[in-house]
This record gives sequence, C-alpha cells and structure tokens, in this order.
Amino acid sequence: MEILSLKDVSKEYGDHLILDNVSLDLKEGDICGVIGVSGSGKSTLLHLMVGLIEPEEGDVVFHTVSGKKRLFKHNLLEIQKKVGFTPQKISFYPKLTVKENLLHFGQMYGLKKKILVNNAKSLLQFTGLIEFRNSLAEELSGGMQKRLDIACSLIHKPKLLILDEPVAHLDPSLKREILHLIKEVNKQGVTVVVASHDLESVESICNKIIILHNGKVKHNVEIENLRTSFAGHDSFINIKTGKYHDLMLEFVKQLAVKDGGLDKIIDRKNHIILETRDMVTTSQNIISFITTHDLLLNQIELSQPSLKTIFEETIKEKRWVGE
Repeated sequence: MEILSLKDVSKEYGDHLILDNVSLDLKEGDICGVIGVSGSGKSTLLHLMVGLIEPEEGDVVFHTVSGKKRLFKHNLLEIQKKVGFTPQKISFYPKLTVKENLLHFGQMYGLKKKILVNNAKSLLQFTGLIEFRNSLAEELSGGMQKRLDIACSLIHKPKLLILDEPVAHLDPSLKREILHLIKEVNKQGVTVVVASHDLESVESICNKIIILHNGKVKHNVEIENLRTSFAGHDSFINIKTGKYHDLMLEFVKQLAVKDGGLDKIIDRKNHIILETRDMVTTSQNIISFITTHDLLLNQIELSQPSLKTIFEETIKEKRWVGE
C-alpha cells in the first residue's frame, strides 16, 4: 500500500517553476531512488515530502497504517513524527557528542525518556557508533558523521526515511558502508527514498526509480521495467578469453557481420567486450560456438543496460520510460 502521495503538486521559487503538476505514490517497503540532472528539483521534491516547504498547488498526503489519509497542510506535526530526513549538509551539532546528539533530536520529537534512551542504545549498536558514543561529532570521520546523521533521523523510529545525497564526497569504501546501512534500515521495515547523482549507488540498492526532468516526474518505475523498456538499447557481454583470445576475437568479428544486433567489439587483449541490442541472439551464438569447439573460457558476464545508460538516453530522447 502507499505510504506517501503527491497529488497535482506544483512548486515555484520566484518566477521559476521547479515542479509542474507532479503526482506520484511511494509504496511501503520500497527503496526508491530519485534521479535527475542538476537543478531538476530533486531536493525540492524531498523537502515537500518531509513538509519543510509547501506547494503552491496540490496536496502532499501521508497514509497511516490503518489506511487513513493525512494532508501535510493540516497534520504536519503528526506526520513529521513518522518521517525521518537526512539533508545534504550535516544536521547534527558538531560540539555535542554522538550520544548527546541522539538524545537532543529524540527530545525534539517529544519522546519519553525511557523510550528515547532505549532507541539511542539500539541505534548506537545498529549504526556501529557505540564505541564513539562519547566522542564529539566534529571529531568523527566523514563516514561516521554520515552514520550519525542517519541515526539522528531514525531516533523516533520513522516509517519513512528520506536521504538527500547520502554518499556524496565519500570514498568507495565508506560509500559501500553507508549503502549497506541504508539496506539494513530498509530491512527493519522502513520505506526509504534516496536522491543522488551517483547512479551506480542508486542502482545497487533501489528497486524503484523516480526520474525528474523539466519539472515533470515519472514514478513507481521498477528498475527491471526500465531495462525492459530499453530492450532495444545496448547490453554488454564481457568474455574473459584467456588462451582462446584470438580465436574468439575472429569469431565475434564474423558474428558482427552476420548479427545485426552486435554494435561494437572492444578488444582488451585478455578479454572482449561486446555491445549488443539483441542479448539473447548474440549470447546464444557465442555459447553455441564455445560448445562446438569445446572451449574452456575463464568467464562470460552478461549485463543489461545500466541505469546511467538508461537515464542518459531518456534525457537525450526526451521521452519517459516505464509507461
């Protein structure tokens, strides 16, 4: 069932229309990615979802567990107790310790002392911050600070967690840690929305995508449905050829002539990358050749169009996917 909806929402800043008649639903249990070019309105959309700003037109609606609908404009304080938000910039207090920050944000949500203390202890364990509970927030590493930010947004046990650029400026190792944490949060029954320019990260954890472009939005698009919509675009076959490299290279060159779906051959000396618009036919031809010649190849990897490829094609072609 839905947990949050936008109904015919428009938002302006001055004379600039940021979001134009947007309608979308967020489903319970999803990890939903929000992507778009810079200035497309990602942060504005998130701010509407948490009630930090109001739309000029339309309604933002929160769906309760019992199925009741609550308009943000009439029930903001009630709804904000069900929603957690981590902005791009740090929202904790640098001069407070980790534990003090959690307690402070819990008090802001009006949690009773016993519940607050228990929630804080659980979050310190869950986010791996227990050893740093008495450290000043400003003394933490970048990855630990991001963990603290997320922990502060979870202190009141929200049903919906909204994250704005959660892995920005993190090295690959820290990025993996935060993405793992987000997935663990979702496993606890929290619906998650992630806005990011890092499409690889979005693709690695999200099951649905919101694409923003020119103030418009397409919503509830399964990533697999995106790939299906782009079945005519290039997929990739990576063949680790080993001692059969020359033989395989000669075969795929001949295949390129016969198979109209094979668009490009990239020779990497110890492996070959093929770009194809017909993954099924191309892979069947390759497997047939390998079987016929009894070849023992190191590895063959098949990959569908990446989210990055799909997004770039969507913007370039000025069309929407997932209809």
